[in-house]
Amino acid sequence: MKKVKTMIRLLVVGVCMALVLIGCSTTTSEPKDEDSSEKTIQVVTTIAQIGEPMQVIGGDKVKVTSLMGPGVDPHLYEATQGDISTLQDADIIFYNGLHLEGNLGEIFEKLKETKPVFAIGETISEGQLLRDEEGAIDPHIWFDLDLWKEALESATDELKELSPDDASYFEENKQDYFSQIDELKEEAIEKMASIPTEQRVLVTAHDAFGYFGRMYDIEVVGLQGLSTEDEVGLSDIQSTVDLLLEKQVPSVFVESSINQNSIKAVIEGAAKKGLDVTLGGELFSDAMGQAGTEEGTYLGMYHHNVNTVFEGLTRSVNE
Repeated sequence: MKKVKTMIRLLVVGVCMALVLIGCSTTTSEPKDEDSSEKTIQVVTTIAQIGEPMQVIGGDKVKVTSLMGPGVDPHLYEATQGDISTLQDADIIFYNGLHLEGNLGEIFEKLKETKPVFAIGETISEGQLLRDEEGAIDPHIWFDLDLWKEALESATDELKELSPDDASYFEENKQDYFSQIDELKEEAIEKMASIPTEQRVLVTAHDAFGYFGRMYDIEVVGLQGLSTEDEVGLSDIQSTVDLLLEKQVPSVFVESSINQNSIKAVIEGAAKKGLDVTLGGELFSDAMGQAGTEEGTYLGMYHHNVNTVFEGLTRSVNE
C-alpha cells in the first residue's frame, strides 16, 4: 500500500512539473487574435453533469469537453497525459470540487496560476451541504435541483466574465434551461410523493443520493460511504437486509459506475430471510449515460432516475 501511495504521489508531482513546463512555454507564445469575440471558448469540465448543461448554456459560443465519460468513477479518477493536454488548451475549467475529484486537486491548483479554474460546488453555502457521520461533505450536489441551479449560475457568471460580449446570450440560454429544471422538479416532487411512506427507502451501492433523498423525503442507504474508496463490510450488508425486512422495501438499485456485487449480496441476504427483493434498475449517480441518449443529458439522467426509483419502490413486496 505504501508503495502504491508513493507511486501516486510521484505521478502527481510529475504531472504538476509537466504543467509548470507547459505553462512556462505558453507564456512566451504569440498572443491571441484581437478579434476574440468570434472565437469559440474552449471549456473543459470533469464530470458531464457540469459539461452538458454548460454546453446548453454556452450554445455555439463554446465547445465543452468533459474528461469523465459514462461509467467513470470521479472519486478514483487519475488524469492521463491526454487530459493534461486538454486542460492546458482550455480557456476555462469547471469542476465540482468538495473533494469529488480528489486525485486532481493538485493539478487544478497549479492550473489556476495560468487560467480560470472554478469549483462550482464550492459556491454553495455550508449550511446547504450534507455531511456524513464523520463530518465529510457530500459532494453529489447535482441531485438537489435547486443547488445545482446555484452552481450552474456561478459557472455562467464565470463565462460572462470571460466573454462579456456574450453575457446576454448566456443569460438567455441559462433562463431557458433553468425553466426546464423547474418543470422537472415539479414532476419529480409529484411522482416521489406518491410512493408509500413505508417503502420510501432508497438502497444503492454507495451514498450518492443524500441530496435526492432530502429533496423528496426518502431515506437513503448507501452500502459504501460518500466515496467509492470506502469498504463494504458484512455488517453493512446485514444491517441493510434487516432494514429491508423491517420496512418491507421491494427493490434495491445498482449504479452505472459502481460494482454491483454488494447490492447482489443484499438481495441474496434478503432472500434467505424470506423477502423477495428485486433489482429495481440501474441509476446514474457519479456518471451520466452515453452521449446522444436521453440519459446522456443532465435532465434526461435525472428524469430516468426519478422514474426508476418510482417504479422500483411502488411495486408490491413478493409481487
